[in-house]
Amino acid sequence: MFLPIGDDNSHSTFPVVNYTLIGACIAVFLWQFSLSDQAGEAAVLMFGLIPGDLLGNVRTQFQRPPAVLTIFTSMFLHGGWMHLLGNMGYLWIFGDNIEASLGHFRYFMFYLLCGVAAALAQVIAAPGSDVPMIGASGAISGVLGAYLVLHPRANIRVFVWFIIYFSVWNLPAFLVLGGWFGMQLLSSMSVDASEPGVAFMAHIGGFVAGAVLVFFFKKPDVSIFEPAQSRAFALEKRPIRIRRGGSVPRSGGPKGPWD
Repeated sequence: MFLPIGDDNSHSTFPVVNYTLIGACIAVFLWQFSLSDQAGEAAVLMFGLIPGDLLGNVRTQFQRPPAVLTIFTSMFLHGGWMHLLGNMGYLWIFGDNIEASLGHFRYFMFYLLCGVAAALAQVIAAPGSDVPMIGASGAISGVLGAYLVLHPRANIRVFVWFIIYFSVWNLPAFLVLGGWFGMQLLSSMSVDASEPGVAFMAHIGGFVAGAVLVFFFKKPDVSIFEPAQSRAFALEKRPIRIRRGGSVPRSGGPKGPWD
């Protein structure tokens, strides 16, 4: 199991927009969590993006906001704690650097546009679907695409866990994020985009949009393909030692945020 937990990129900008987006997603999820199961499902159906509704191919049996508006409302809804924590973890690690490179307002617009591109990619892949799509992962995928362009050689601290062994490795961003994008491509080939599940096409669309849009949104003095600030592939081994008395330590660990 591999889990990104940080990076080596330093900056002096306070990421007010990134923190606000994280706070907004958490606040909306806490509202969802406060609802009954039936009301929670109704909220998803009300504010989630339904591809067929956006294109007029599906008629819903209840009153919803304008379909275009749900592109944005869906970005702040999540389907569970792991869904929320996974997305917010990635946004926390990578979003601050992109906000520093773009500026506060442009980062906010960039984030929303990546979310729109992600939504449209999913709509194109499943134009007749009546399954609501929710989550910030499409917009966050755009942040990852921008990070890969600006900081491909930055080192990502990755928590590695395997049975009774765990350690923290420094892996170049082009391996971590490039590998993540490759997994999205492979996964998209094995699922039906119109069925419930992970919206892989939204991830792909958001990532590509972010990698392209960052050229137009970055500050003029920000370079692309910046060099690394620490040594790649450094690792800190931390095996769990089993006591001689025969007792077995507790096993388990956090799931990957995009599982």
